[in-house]
Amino acid sequence: MTKHTISPQSGPLGEGYGCDCGATMVGRMAAELHAAENNQCSVCLGSAEEQVAPGLLRACTACAATGGRREQITWQLAHAEAEELITMTVVRGLVAGYDGPFHLSEIADTVRNGLGLPAGRLPVGPRVRDLLLQLQAAGEIAMVSAPDELLDGTDMVLYRDPQWQRVRTLGL
Repeated sequence: MTKHTISPQSGPLGEGYGCDCGATMVGRMAAELHAAENNQCSVCLGSAEEQVAPGLLRACTACAATGGRREQITWQLAHAEAEELITMTVVRGLVAGYDGPFHLSEIADTVRNGLGLPAGRLPVGPRVRDLLLQLQAAGEIAMVSAPDELLDGTDMVLYRDPQWQRVRTLGL
C-alpha cells in the first residue's frame, strides 16, 4: 500500500506540495484533492498535524489526528449535527442563569447532560465555545480569565478553560 502523506515544498512556481508516492502538486487545492482521492484528510494532508500558525503545530482536529479521510468526514458530520442541536438559544438560556463568572466547561457539561449526549459523541465544547465567543462579540458577555499560555510572544494566547461573565446593562 502506497503512503500518501503530503508535505509543503518550496519551489520556483511558488507554493508546492510533494507526496510520499512521488506526486508533486502546485497549490493547496491540488494537494487537498490528491489527499481526498487517496483517503487522506484534506486539512492536514495525511500528516495528522495541522499548522495553526507559522511554526505552531497541533494534532489535526479535522481527522482526530489520524490523517484519514473517513475520520475527517465523520468529524465534519458530527460538527454539523452539533450546530443543529446546540443553538444560540440553548447557550444564551444557560448563560442567563449565571449571576457570576462561568467556565466554558460548565456550560458545555450542562449542554451535554441536558441533551443526554455521552462524552465524545459530538464536539460539544468547540460548538459551545464558538457560541460563547459570538455572545462576547455581541457584548452580552465578557471574558474575565487571563490566558493560560502566551505563544509567539504576546501575538497568540491559549485559553484552556476560559471564564466569562454576563455584562449587566444599566437601566436608565
